[in-house]
Amino acid sequence: MEQKKNLFSIIVPTYNRPKQLVICLQSLTRLDYPRDQFEVIVIDDGSDTSLQPVVDCFSNHLDLTLLNQIHAGPAAARNMGAERAKGVFLAFTDDDCIPAPDWLQKLAKHFTEVPEHAIGGRVLNALSKNPYATTSQIIVDVAYVHYNVNPNLARFFASNNLAVPAGPFHAIGGFDPTFRTAEDREFCDRWQHHGFQMTYVPEALIYHSNALNFRSFWRQHFNYGRGAYRYHQKRTQYGAGRFRPDLKFYRRLFFIPFMQERGIRVLRVTILLMISQIANALGLFREWLGQIKKKQGGNISPKRV
Repeated sequence: MEQKKNLFSIIVPTYNRPKQLVICLQSLTRLDYPRDQFEVIVIDDGSDTSLQPVVDCFSNHLDLTLLNQIHAGPAAARNMGAERAKGVFLAFTDDDCIPAPDWLQKLAKHFTEVPEHAIGGRVLNALSKNPYATTSQIIVDVAYVHYNVNPNLARFFASNNLAVPAGPFHAIGGFDPTFRTAEDREFCDRWQHHGFQMTYVPEALIYHSNALNFRSFWRQHFNYGRGAYRYHQKRTQYGAGRFRPDLKFYRRLFFIPFMQERGIRVLRVTILLMISQIANALGLFREWLGQIKKKQGGNISPKRV
């Protein structure tokens, strides 16, 4: 695919969230960036109903392409979008996100300085009255503080506000499509393993409308645990050693509610943080148990007849 100089390809995976996708695409029409310098690629990850009517509403306002795949997860969807992208830089966000109008401006400015780096912006919670969304955002905030102390030597970005040069992205194989969660952790780790660097740009803002309830909150963090187990298993292939809990991270995690919240909200968020980590631990255990059973099943010899 022929690339255009300075063109961004904004890649948006989506699955069964047409209303959120509409809001996301509306925000992309408000980007303060030359229209001929970015395209938008939406990848429908096997939604129950066609998204063509949604995309058609924006076809006169954006250079917009809709791709479809059988449900395979966001990592595979992002890779499909990247394969069709014409941009020098790939900018990833999600269907429940709203980029700030100057998002691409901020990314472009830093790519001028470090064109081979992965660049991650800041994610803000757009649903401050939702305690589950607030708690999930606190976990992300702590991860950014913990892993990105030096913005020029950052170590982790969430995939809903991540931009990379297309060449290195393809060179390392993109996202690992076998991951349904923690694919961003795995990608960032592999990006650095191949010798590429990462830069944190907090002024490149995206607002995340993560509308969670207790059930979806629990399921999200349970699945994060499953992804975390697979992430640490894969890291051992790079010689990273066995997994050890990062106690400094957890101290920060349970201290931050007392800095950000007031009154009863402190107690509520603290309880939800505890629940999230229990769900995470159970998900990790579930994945470990599944791997053990899989290995045992593979080692069972067939019975003699």
